Amino acid sequence: MRDTIADEHLDAEVLVTWASPARVLDDAARRLGRLRWVQSLAAGPDAVLAAGFAPGVVITSGRGLHDTPVAEHALALALATVRRIDRSLAAQRDHVWDRGLGKEQASAETGPTFTLDGARVTIWGFGSIAQRLAPLLAALGARVTGVAGTPGVRAGFPVVDDAGLRALLPETDLLISLLPATAATRHAVDAATLALLPAHARFVNVGRGATVDEDALVAALRSGALAGAALDVTATEPLPAASALWDAPHLILTPHVAGGRPQGAQSFLTDQVRAWTRSGRSGLRNLVTREDDLGG
Repeated sequence: MRDTIADEHLDAEVLVTWASPARVLDDAARRLGRLRWVQSLAAGPDAVLAAGFAPGVVITSGRGLHDTPVAEHALALALATVRRIDRSLAAQRDHVWDRGLGKEQASAETGPTFTLDGARVTIWGFGSIAQRLAPLLAALGARVTGVAGTPGVRAGFPVVDDAGLRALLPETDLLISLLPATAATRHAVDAATLALLPAHARFVNVGRGATVDEDALVAALRSGALAGAALDVTATEPLPAASALWDAPHLILTPHVAGGRPQGAQSFLTDQVRAWTRSGRSGLRNLVTREDDLGG
């Protein structure tokens, strides 16, 4: 839905949205006076929540519809930064055969940082996408630990809570963020967080750009306090031409393409509509609790 809703549909009680601009969602929140339920096909509900729909409107997300493509993209970015693909592409553009890259990979000192085999990987935001991603990383030999609101074991992987994260970061080789954008997660990856990582560590973000203090990230990359990063999301999208991220060293950028098209959306929507017709709110999957998602 890219255009504002036509006047003849202002009596709609249900709205299904996917990749709708903020102006369209804001308009829907203001003009759909009979609306009862908003079904977003996005994994995160932040855009819908930001539109300010009335408190009585039920909101559900598309959690689970993007697990596989986002997990694949996260794995691709992880491998790209670990294997220094950004450096090889830069050398290719300059028509340079980078012999130094092979020497570094063969080095006893730096060689271990070129592989996920044996790497200690921390996934911050251990939901359904992380549970799809973690086995892929483990298959390559990575030792995966998750971070979530409640500690324990999920999908066979150890999970710590936010309090346990501080102890985990100094032993982390690769930090992957799948955090949603909420008031509580804004700039969760800040200068203090990055400073806890070892200098050889790398950072991947396929969650939301608002969770990262981008100035702190650029500073860490420029100073060498962080070895590399790969981002699919940024705080402002499209990324402004003046952003320092474009020219930050050892940084890979992709234009928020991890999710792609929702997988299985037709059957998911069919089940959701049937549940709504039969049981209303109580039968729906992926209910969004606004206080929780806004960090309250």
